[in-house]
Amino acid sequence: MERRRLLKLMAGTSVMAACSPVRNIRASRDPLKSKPLAPGSKTKVFLAGVGRNAPERAVSEAVRYSVEAATDFSWLSKGDTVFIKPALNSGKPYPSTTSPIAIAAVVELLREKGAARVIVGDMSGVEHFKFSPAGTSGSSRELMESSGMAKVVQASGAELCFFEEAGWSAFHEEIPLSGSHWKRALMMPDVLNEVQHIVLMPRCGRHILAGSTLGLKAAVGYWRHDTRLEYHHDASTLHEKTAEANTVETLRKKQRLVVTAADKILATYGPDKGYVCQPDHGLVIASESVVAHDMVSLAWLLANRCAMPDTEKNGFMDTSTLVAGFGNRYIAGLLGGWGQALTSETLSKVTLDTIWDDPVLNHAYEVFGGVPGIALESSNGMVPADLKKRLNEMTELPS
Repeated sequence: MERRRLLKLMAGTSVMAACSPVRNIRASRDPLKSKPLAPGSKTKVFLAGVGRNAPERAVSEAVRYSVEAATDFSWLSKGDTVFIKPALNSGKPYPSTTSPIAIAAVVELLREKGAARVIVGDMSGVEHFKFSPAGTSGSSRELMESSGMAKVVQASGAELCFFEEAGWSAFHEEIPLSGSHWKRALMMPDVLNEVQHIVLMPRCGRHILAGSTLGLKAAVGYWRHDTRLEYHHDASTLHEKTAEANTVETLRKKQRLVVTAADKILATYGPDKGYVCQPDHGLVIASESVVAHDMVSLAWLLANRCAMPDTEKNGFMDTSTLVAGFGNRYIAGLLGGWGQALTSETLSKVTLDTIWDDPVLNHAYEVFGGVPGIALESSNGMVPADLKKRLNEMTELPS
C-alpha cells in the first residue's frame, strides 16, 4: 500500500466513520496471558547457512541441503504432480515475494526424486489485482513476471498456474476444523484436486496488518475474493482465522514441506515494501511442520529487526495500530466496496517483541495440538553456533 494513498484513505474514512455505525471490536487477546500454552511434540526444523550476497549456486545448494534434511521424499511416487505455493502478493522482487532461486532449486530436486509435473501458482493481493464473477482487473501472471519469478520458474521446467485464469467457478468449498471462527466455507482453487502433494514456499517478512507474513498466512493466496472479504471484514478474529485456514482438508492431507529462503528479510512495513536486511549469515529454513517453521521464521525476522539501523526502527507506518486498522478497512473496501469497509470490525495490530506475542501462532498451537518443541539442526554446517543458540532460546516455550 502506498504511503500517500493510505494517509488519504485514513483522512477520508475518519470523516465517514464518524457518521456510520462501525463495529469496533478489539482484535485478539494475548493468549499467553489468557490461557497456558500446552507443549506439543518434538519437531525438527532444519537450517542451511548462506553468506551475504552469495552467488546463485550457493543459495541453490543451501536450499537443497535444507530440503533433503527435512524430508526423505517417501511421500513422493514416480509420476506424481507437486504444487509449489509461493508468496506472490505483488509484483515486487524477493524478499517481498518468494526467492526465484529457491523455487528453481526445489523444482529441480522434485524432478530428480520422481515428480512428473511441478506446478507453481498463486493469486496476488487485491491491491494489485481484483477478481469477481464479472471478471478480473490486473493479472497475477503479469505480477509474477514483474517479480522476476516467472522467468526462472519456467526455465526450471515447472508449469505456471494463476487461479483467476480458470474463472470464478473453478473453486470449491473447504471447511476448517470444527470450532473455527469462519462463518462460511473457504473457497479453494480446484487445481489442488489435481495434485498429490503441496510444498509451501513463503518468504520471511513483515506485514503492515498482521505483523508478519510467513507460512501460515500464505494460505490467503489460495482464496477466492469472497473468502478474502470475510477474512478482512470480520477483522476481530483475523489472526485466529489465519491459523484455522490451514486446517482445511487439502492442506492437512497434501502439504508435505515448508521451505523459506531467508538470506534477505523484509524487516519493516510489508508485505510489498520495507527495509531489507541482508545479514552476514543468511538462512534457509525447512520443516515438515508449518507451525514449527513459522516459529523459527518469526524468530529470525525479529532477530533481524533488532539488528536494523536505529534510523529504520519504530517508523509510524510500520508500528502504528491506527495504520493497521485503517489499512484493513481499505482492503475490505477494495474487496467489497465502501459499505464493507465502513461496517468492518477493527483490526488491532499486535506488537511483536517475541514469538509468543503472535496471535496467529498462539492460536495455531491450539488447533495443531500444542507448541512444538523445536529441535534445530544445521543441514550444511554453515550456521554459526551462536545464531543457532539464539534461535533455540527464542523458540523455547517459557516455563
